[in-house]
Amino acid sequence: MVQSPGEQATLHYGDGEFAVLKPGRVVTCAVSGKPIPLETLRYWSARLQEAYAGPEEAFQRLGQQP
Repeated sequence: MVQSPGEQATLHYGDGEFAVLKPGRVVTCAVSGKPIPLETLRYWSARLQEAYAGPEEAFQRLGQQP
């Protein structure tokens, strides 16, 4: 099966790495809603199990957590 360029992946986020549960090419930023290609994914929360498009989005979300 050929995947379309924007196909959504499902990941399990760990400390410093992630595991692909459902293959795809992108995940969605939990703050901005922007698609994030897996090859550029650098920011996520293992505790919240969500991805962030960049450091600004990660700080916006995680800076609000106790």
